[in-house]
Amino acid sequence: MAMKLWPGRPYPLGATWTGNGTNFALFSANAEAVELCLFDSEGKQETARIPLPEYTDQVWHGFLPEVTPGQLYGYRVHGPYEPSAGHRFNPNKLLVDPYAKALSGDVVWHRNNYAFRLEHPRGDLSFNRQDNARTMPKCVVVDIPAQRRPHTPPDVPWQDSLIYETHVRGMTIRHPQIPLATRGTFAGMGEPSVIAHLKSLGVNVVEVLPIHPCVDEQHLVEKGLTNYWGYSSYSYFAPSPRYLSGPNVAEFRTMVDLLHDAGIQVVMDVVFNHTGEGNHLGPTLSFRGIDNASYYRLNRDDKRYYTDFTGCGNTLNISHPRVLQMVMDSLRYWVEVMHVDGFRFDLTTTLARAPDAFSQESPFLAAVRQDPVLSRVKMIAEPWDLGPNGYQLGQFPSGWSEWNDVYRNKVRQFWRGDSGLMGDFASSITGSSALFERAGRRPRATINFVTAHDGFTLADLVSYERKHNEANQEGNRDGSDYNLSWNCGAEGPSDDAAVAAMRMRQKRNVIVTLLLSQGVPMLTAGDELGRTQKGNNNAYCQDNEISWLDWSSMTAEDRDFLEFVRAVSRLRREHPVFRRPRFFHGRQLGDGPLRDITWLSPRGGQLAAEDWGLSYARCLGFHLGGEVGEYFSRHGTSLDDDQFVVLMNAHYGAVPFRLPGEELGKRWRTLFDTSEALPYAEAEQPIYRADDIYPLQGRTLAVLIHADPRVPTAPKED
Repeated sequence: MAMKLWPGRPYPLGATWTGNGTNFALFSANAEAVELCLFDSEGKQETARIPLPEYTDQVWHGFLPEVTPGQLYGYRVHGPYEPSAGHRFNPNKLLVDPYAKALSGDVVWHRNNYAFRLEHPRGDLSFNRQDNARTMPKCVVVDIPAQRRPHTPPDVPWQDSLIYETHVRGMTIRHPQIPLATRGTFAGMGEPSVIAHLKSLGVNVVEVLPIHPCVDEQHLVEKGLTNYWGYSSYSYFAPSPRYLSGPNVAEFRTMVDLLHDAGIQVVMDVVFNHTGEGNHLGPTLSFRGIDNASYYRLNRDDKRYYTDFTGCGNTLNISHPRVLQMVMDSLRYWVEVMHVDGFRFDLTTTLARAPDAFSQESPFLAAVRQDPVLSRVKMIAEPWDLGPNGYQLGQFPSGWSEWNDVYRNKVRQFWRGDSGLMGDFASSITGSSALFERAGRRPRATINFVTAHDGFTLADLVSYERKHNEANQEGNRDGSDYNLSWNCGAEGPSDDAAVAAMRMRQKRNVIVTLLLSQGVPMLTAGDELGRTQKGNNNAYCQDNEISWLDWSSMTAEDRDFLEFVRAVSRLRREHPVFRRPRFFHGRQLGDGPLRDITWLSPRGGQLAAEDWGLSYARCLGFHLGGEVGEYFSRHGTSLDDDQFVVLMNAHYGAVPFRLPGEELGKRWRTLFDTSEALPYAEAEQPIYRADDIYPLQGRTLAVLIHADPRVPTAPKED
């Protein structure tokens, strides 16, 4: 018996359950017909093929009163197959709805997923008539249940944020306190043991690697590998089934709400610069078969080929109003329905091209700036792509924060002992004002990191000087050769006690530098646990022990380091001088000798101008005045703080460092000295007086606090 079919509406796009039926709406400017395909509950049998009856404003639509939540579906789109004209329609290919809120199953690699015939002499100009429904995931009509209670997300100001970048599966798949059924899933991320660990680190923002459905590319499948990182999305509204412990997509929202209850925000890493459909020789999964000429940037001279700013074969055409609408609708959905607190955008320069060159007035950046929802959440740019003039660090508009790879590089170079770096290093650890101080931007504009998912872990940064990516089965040709690492005297694992001790000291140096730098620090999951990838600096395809966190094999030294990280994070959290909302300018504080920051020479006194350019200099310090005057937190508390002295020696030998004179403080208590495995217990903190010599060991960082009580600033009378 034929199903009832009504005209329905062209909005909203996607499959929308109304309570008395489901409206289906699909944008395609160049299609000639669209068929809605319904499937049985297992997704194996196509039970109906229904032509959508209406075409309004380039949207194909229809309403089926008999279709309810749980129904599996997909689309077949008819139109010309003319690659040279940019059209690649093939109704033999079942397509994923770009607005699908849930998927059942994953893409299974098969030659039938290609619109052309593989190995045909004419390549992608040939036409593949084989049906691919059995190897494609099915979209699911959903009715996301109402939230269990009123929801108020935590308010985490940018300058107070501590970001923890993690992979949902890798974070929990080996966690011994998480039930087996929920390990590696959103439910696992919401477990009390995980949240307790994050809280112990002072983390208040979790950034999850891409959780949208992604493609395992053919070359990975043939090697028995997977696209573990997930930077190959083909759907932007659904969470990947890989990370669900059951069929309910609201599991993601539950995870977010549980983290929110603990005061932790959630930021999603999203990939809108390209899709998993690849170049002209890639599979047809969704956008390519729905309207290739609208969804992708095509070469002007030959529309058979794609403009590729991403190095991934294609570039999503964000300048098209309907494609931009999809991106904006997706972002708002994840904020308003799934409660996320922001986004990190992969290769953001691509999104901001208008149409070819980067522009602060690009349609995407302009749309975000004026959006009443998105303009209020955290927006993080990876400020580069692989296209012409793709490196745009510091060029994003106000309201954006940016991954700062200059910071990463300078910190790595300084602590491995490179020469001629003091000026660049000092600029980096004080917020990179030369890059970001314009148009009202503040230190929060820089996302400081030394490691990330891409590259060496912290343990590997101090253990390897060369990449070891053999497990990727690409002959060790993949991954960067520009690691700026130092193995402390031995490549890889070592039984040498001196090498092991130096590696732990270097890790402490990096962590203190990262957490006490101005700007927003980002930790990489597992660095606090001693996680190693055995020298693999491109573990994108390693869904195994190489990438997963190991919670059960920490050594005593690893446990000490974890406590050290917690202590440094606590110091940052308790002292606003390390997370100022404004840049340092060396300005005088009040009528006395204090300045907001004073750079110190090991000889005593301030660093002279000529000291900054000394090629052999690898040691410096700074004094933080602590007082800020009339600056307050958003809740009205003064941001005045204690005074601190921080000493850093990247030279291999000890440096006697003369502490500041009495005008900057009479006595100093030592909180941390990275030549020690743990912070000093309060009763054992060494005390130094003004002009004393501090015995700063080689490759060591020390943090000292003014030992005399701080006099609170009296409130001004009205």
